[in-house]
Amino acid sequence: MCFPQSPSRDQLFGRLLECDVIVYNLSENTRGELLEEATWAITALHAEKHNFLSHKMFILVSSVMTWAMTKPLSMDDLDPPLREDDYRRRRPHPNFKDLNGLEKLVLKLGKQRKMKLIGFVVASGIQYGQGENLLDYFFKTSWSMLLDKVPFFGHGMNYIPMVHVYDLAGIIQNVIELEPKVRYILAVDNSKKTLEDIIQTISFVLGPGKIIKKNKEEAILMKIMEPEELEYLSIDLRLEANLAKDLFSIQWKSEMGMIDNMQRIVEEYKETRQLLPIRIFITGPPTVGKTTVAQKLCKLYQVHHIQLKGVIEEKIKKLEGILEGGEIDKEELIGVAKVQLDMIRNSMKKNKGRLDDHLVFRIMQDKLNSKPCRNQGFVLDDYPKTYEQAKQMFCDEEAETEEVNTKIPSFNKNIIPEHVFVLNATDDFLTTRAQGVPQDAAEAARCTREVFTARLLKYRQARTREETLWDYFDELENHPEHIEVNTDDPEYTEIVERITQLVGKPRSCSPTPEERMEQAQRQEEERQRLLDLEAAERRRRNDAALAELAAQHHEWNRNMAEVKRQQRELMEARSLPLRNYLMKYVMPVLSDAMLDCCKTKPSDPVDYLAEHLRRKSGGEDKQDTKTNKAE
Repeated sequence: MCFPQSPSRDQLFGRLLECDVIVYNLSENTRGELLEEATWAITALHAEKHNFLSHKMFILVSSVMTWAMTKPLSMDDLDPPLREDDYRRRRPHPNFKDLNGLEKLVLKLGKQRKMKLIGFVVASGIQYGQGENLLDYFFKTSWSMLLDKVPFFGHGMNYIPMVHVYDLAGIIQNVIELEPKVRYILAVDNSKKTLEDIIQTISFVLGPGKIIKKNKEEAILMKIMEPEELEYLSIDLRLEANLAKDLFSIQWKSEMGMIDNMQRIVEEYKETRQLLPIRIFITGPPTVGKTTVAQKLCKLYQVHHIQLKGVIEEKIKKLEGILEGGEIDKEELIGVAKVQLDMIRNSMKKNKGRLDDHLVFRIMQDKLNSKPCRNQGFVLDDYPKTYEQAKQMFCDEEAETEEVNTKIPSFNKNIIPEHVFVLNATDDFLTTRAQGVPQDAAEAARCTREVFTARLLKYRQARTREETLWDYFDELENHPEHIEVNTDDPEYTEIVERITQLVGKPRSCSPTPEERMEQAQRQEEERQRLLDLEAAERRRRNDAALAELAAQHHEWNRNMAEVKRQQRELMEARSLPLRNYLMKYVMPVLSDAMLDCCKTKPSDPVDYLAEHLRRKSGGEDKQDTKTNKAE
């Protein structure tokens, strides 16, 4: 079942009701949310079992960590295995008690077949294959070859029950198809190997071949492994899965265990992680820039630079180191080294410092077949130079005889270059470049005028032969890419970019699909976190804008109140002369009239006041007229 995001319990339960088989895998993931969800799922299904329209099966893929503290009945036997029948006596690791409780709940609620719900528990061993999980650190460390010894943590003498992921899937499929009466099934292979044995084999097949013991605390402090991962690798149990062997029909991928199938498991790891080696061959005329381009590609792709002179010097130094070591327990190795070193020295003495071709081919093949080159890859710098040299160097000595009569030459697919690049340039361009090299550097690089002219002539003649170096790769349908060099750019930027476009991006320890899913989930969580931060920032800005508007509104109201106060004061100032006039000329007359009206108490006070004021006004006018006449 796939949901675009975490479903609600109602959504999840609706989907569970649609399924006839429900599988919860907690074998390597016992985080609280998933454990809680699985517990809820089996409980909810059990409560609804009477309404099921069809038979349902609940399978819990658990872990052998729920057996971690279980002791065998007999301590006298040197190899007392525990079997499925002993599951009632199992004692979990302290950190896996909740998972053990869920196992019991599944067996309890799903024990009645007639109730249309049956539960099974598949206790998985430590899983391996298809990219690895818990063992990824040891595979990755071995593949990178950065350490002389692959570390493992703890005493290493503990026996680890294991199972290939394909075989675990086969056991689950058989449980679904057969519905066995036994409802607790162990999913482990027949291997009973210690942690030290396993890491030693990984290092031998994929890495430097040596291991070193480290403390668990060191792994935690250096953040190499999580404490829970170390708990899985610290288990010490010998379990025997009788049901899987006797009753189930399983096409075992790794029945005898990891160590017996390590070569194939290493190939699975490389394929799943896309750790496929990059093998490049660069050739071209002298002074065209082959070595410079090769070095830049090696740095870019983190692969190994293979030059004939350097490989021969490295081989001699290695043989001399073996002889100087003189370890007694390696007498056979010392004898082989002495024979090889004598052959090299005698050949160089006979050929004036050069080696016979058969020795060159053997040394180059050993280098290309070395683990660093097999793991990461290489850039082969201008060797081989002819069709015959390529045929001898890349030949597959174990090729089928039926290939002899074919036109396609046999070749070793582990060392044949995937990409062949020919750097081309005109004679004038090459000559000008050679002339610009200082004398000391020219002598060291064999680019003096006489030597360079001879080398260039030899190169041009080699291209006119009946069978050229390019013909060899053409026959393998690995057609060389010709790149024209016509610039004096010391960084060869355009050339390197052109090659990387054809070869592809650098490869590294790619994550598994589960890790890619977790990475995508982390990216989604990070994206959601950023969205939440943006939303919070928008809310903060909106709140700040609203607060600013509220402050502006408050300021506006305060200003309006001040304006109204000033207007009121202005009106009062303007009304003062009118008030004075009324108090001097109107109010006395009006007051007398009102007092007189109160005394008289007429039936119509308004008419009385009007008449009174009229008389008062008339009398005063007459008096004023008499006064004027007298004057």
